[in-house]
Amino acid sequence: MDTIRVQDMKFVDSHGRERIFTGMNVCDKTNYTPGFVANEFSKDLFWVDEFRKKGFNIIRLGMTWSVVEPEKGKYNEEYLDSIEKIMDYCHEKGIYVYLDMHQDLFCSKTGAGDGAPDWAIDSAPYKFQKTKIVWAEGYFWGRAVHRAFDNFWTNKKVDGDGLLDCFAEMWKHVADRFKDHPALFGFDVFNEPFPGKDGGKVFRKLIGKLVRTTLFDKRINKCKLIKDALGKEKIRVLDHYNGDVFHSIVCAGQELINKFDRERYMPFLNKTASKIREITDKGVLFIENSYYSNLGIPCANSAIEVNGKRESQQCFSPHGYDLMVDTPLYKFASNSRVDSIFGEHRNTQMKTGNPVLVGEWGGFSEGNEWFPHIEHLIDIFDSYKWSNTYWAYWKELLDEEIMTVLSRPYPKAVTGDIISYRHDRENKEFILKYTQDKEYDVPTVIFAHKNVKEVITDGEVKVIPVTEKASDIEITTGIGEHTIIVKF
Repeated sequence: MDTIRVQDMKFVDSHGRERIFTGMNVCDKTNYTPGFVANEFSKDLFWVDEFRKKGFNIIRLGMTWSVVEPEKGKYNEEYLDSIEKIMDYCHEKGIYVYLDMHQDLFCSKTGAGDGAPDWAIDSAPYKFQKTKIVWAEGYFWGRAVHRAFDNFWTNKKVDGDGLLDCFAEMWKHVADRFKDHPALFGFDVFNEPFPGKDGGKVFRKLIGKLVRTTLFDKRINKCKLIKDALGKEKIRVLDHYNGDVFHSIVCAGQELINKFDRERYMPFLNKTASKIREITDKGVLFIENSYYSNLGIPCANSAIEVNGKRESQQCFSPHGYDLMVDTPLYKFASNSRVDSIFGEHRNTQMKTGNPVLVGEWGGFSEGNEWFPHIEHLIDIFDSYKWSNTYWAYWKELLDEEIMTVLSRPYPKAVTGDIISYRHDRENKEFILKYTQDKEYDVPTVIFAHKNVKEVITDGEVKVIPVTEKASDIEITTGIGEHTIIVKF
């Protein structure tokens, strides 16, 4: 497999081709128990081959600190062996892997979270409460969750060692295990960092701004709002909070989130990145956004620095979801709201000067009325030339109807600089435009998700079957500007 590196605001391979990645989260959130030695997805690897057949070329492979370091300073090598087993098979099938140290609510003690091992949790004097309404409620008003995060970010000592220092040493060990693996894409250091006690303040600010906006903002038609609230489809109330209104509400938390980004998250990320770079210069380092920036609160994240100098191999990996995600009401998800969320992420990308791989997005619900919303999100990513990993894979997903949307045409590798690409579903064609400034000894490669009727190009074409219907289209072109149209 080609080594993937960052060049300006794009991913490139060892041949200099611009690369686009599309795939899924494969996340094992299991908390450590004695004898737990294998990632659940390593037990049956059929899914890797199915991913390849559907055109996916990357996975975000999630694990938890709890399982990797169940005892302070003692690493679960058998578990890491199971991670290596997955990566070995991904290598065999041509699929890249970036490693995600996952957490939700800091740890598993709420019953809905995952992340830190018991020895790294200090929430005193508060006790964790079990989730009662929604999984994320500990973020909103859970004092134990807030205290555990605050102790983590302030590097509270455990047996003489700071928690942040222990976390960085753990990542150094993981990086050492996988630094030379040919499937390695990079390191996603910490899932959706949360501000701690200030996160509770952000929640209260958002609720206050929501109330004031509802009562006084002239963009909201109060009569129509009341009528919708009393009607049969009460969920239509949320339609009044389009992207512009929604953005003005969430920005109430910007000052606190930006303070967290600057004073806690980026110093933590720089510290951990420096530890990883003590071991290897391989692997792209990931910058995420905070949990609340999933709503589009502007980030104050900067580029990663290692020992005071800008790291060359880094990317921005935002997450974003509409309010209706993972509910029976997902068919009412708002394209306008996600436009606002990912538009703000685009601003962060331009500020940091990094390529983007969207780490989490999407959702799931019954039926197929929500499919157009998923298509809209994909179109956003394509318009920005963003790679992505959908949240999330489970065994039955590959047989679900949503795969007809997620398995789609895209440019896997391009001999030059991509100008644009898009999937025209109505006309059943895929259009790629790019400029090429030198001769390449490898082709441009486009994944075709169904039978190809025609390829319009000024280059030489070779179709490599992946399945009975899907294929990789290899196109050899010369210096100049090129437009390739694939008709299905």
